[in-house]
Amino acid sequence: MKTLTEFIIEEQALYPNASGDLTRLLNDIGIAAKFVNREINRAGLTNNMGYNDEVNVQGEAQKKLDVYADEQFIAALRSGGECCAIASEENEKIIAFENEKSQTGKYVVAIDPLDGSSNIESNVSIGTVFSIYKRISESGKGTTNDLLQKGTDLIAAGYIIYGSSTMLVYTTGRGVNGFTLDPSVGLFIRSHPNMKYPDSGTIYSINESNYIYFPDAIQKYIQYCHFDDPTTNRPYITRYIGSMVADFHRNLIKGGIFLYPGTIKNPSGKLRLLYECNPMAFIAEQAGGKASHGFGRVLEIEPKDIHQRSPFFAGPTFMVEKIEEFMQKYSPDFGK
Repeated sequence: MKTLTEFIIEEQALYPNASGDLTRLLNDIGIAAKFVNREINRAGLTNNMGYNDEVNVQGEAQKKLDVYADEQFIAALRSGGECCAIASEENEKIIAFENEKSQTGKYVVAIDPLDGSSNIESNVSIGTVFSIYKRISESGKGTTNDLLQKGTDLIAAGYIIYGSSTMLVYTTGRGVNGFTLDPSVGLFIRSHPNMKYPDSGTIYSINESNYIYFPDAIQKYIQYCHFDDPTTNRPYITRYIGSMVADFHRNLIKGGIFLYPGTIKNPSGKLRLLYECNPMAFIAEQAGGKASHGFGRVLEIEPKDIHQRSPFFAGPTFMVEKIEEFMQKYSPDFGK
């Protein structure tokens, strides 16, 4: 069984002219995740529960742990020096690092430091989502353009799920591997090699409380999921936690589709492209599945803003293609 660091070093060696920068960057993310995990585990015993009396750029009330996680990942990436700038859900503009070492860094990171934080007080699984790109600018402070890249340009992406155990799941385009944190030694150990969606899927995850606001295609798809048809393993099972990382992770393990469509109120959906949709889409594809915005591949969307939103559907290929079929048939102009 390999540690995260050992596995990353071995994987990086497969790249021509590998310098080890990506290895150190991923290790920095792993270190920050350990601090966040520790604080989550003891949140009920400290003053880190509840709101921070502030609102982030998304117009969402910030939890204290949102702020803590954001600070930890920023600090780790700044001190590591391999990253020159980051985009975070909690900050309106990019954070360009001014220290000399970071200004020569080769990468930029887009991150949701704590996904699903509304579930903290309920002791439900939450997570971190990140994507890594090579910078476009040559040197100096990172720029917004460094981060406004298509998902097809991703170098690496992953998520950390803080649940019954803490796992880091990531890909560099060579398959998906999962690492479980052993708290007794403080190391991430590879526990889930070469993760793949099961051949069949029987779960669908969607917030059905928005049913009346969904386009016709999504309403009809939900009815399709409810229909009794043993030849297609229907009716499907509905499972929805309200934490993207937890829902996505369960469906990757068990076999199912995660759906976050646009609505009449929010045609572009609510998930952010750079640090939620793209990294999860990259993982889904590398796990043998598919990720779509309803009419095409998520990773091919041209980003215009660091907080741009997109509808998002990810899971086994046949389940995602069924959603695309419904969108084309029943809501071909929705959101356009």
